[in-house]
Amino acid sequence: MRQFDQPGACVVCLDPSLTVQQANREFFRQFDDASADVCGRDFCDLVHPSVQQALKRQFTRLLDGSRHRFTTHVVAIGAEGAAFTSGLTAVAVREGTAHVASILVVMRPTAGGEEVEMVTNRKKLLTETEARILEGIAAGLSTIPLASRLYLSRQGVEYHVTRLLRKLRVPNRAALVSRAYSIGVLNVGCWPPKVVDDFIK
Repeated sequence: MRQFDQPGACVVCLDPSLTVQQANREFFRQFDDASADVCGRDFCDLVHPSVQQALKRQFTRLLDGSRHRFTTHVVAIGAEGAAFTSGLTAVAVREGTAHVASILVVMRPTAGGEEVEMVTNRKKLLTETEARILEGIAAGLSTIPLASRLYLSRQGVEYHVTRLLRKLRVPNRAALVSRAYSIGVLNVGCWPPKVVDDFIK
């Protein structure tokens, strides 16, 4: 991997099960300096839960042969749980014509690798009811349809919405949805909107 030791470029080799096999120094620096801690881990565990499903779908297309490479943006969880945005390019390395032997991933932190504010420690932020209400609001439902769907009174829905606004420190429903996506509580690339399971009590 020495030929990939370029400033700022994280390069990692995955096996077909998406397990980290080897990586360059920059990758280890971004992900806690300990190769023993990173090698052998599932690569998707190194990205924020809100982007894991979409990323796994992209990798599946590489492995089944419907794509040879893809480029996307991810939010990765680096050293000490700090989140950062990164451009990611993955290329399938094949044995012969069909079998994928490994996947080469190149990551370049965007905007100078600045950290982004996201919930990264997988704390249980929402109750089950709050999660369902947040999903409904993100899908565009108003109070009465939400109350009917969740078997709550109108006042019950409003109570939970008020709690959500306070928890995420926002003034209204539009800001609530925007904030939930920006901190990674709602899954990226998923419709209808779905709260990441890691954040439900």
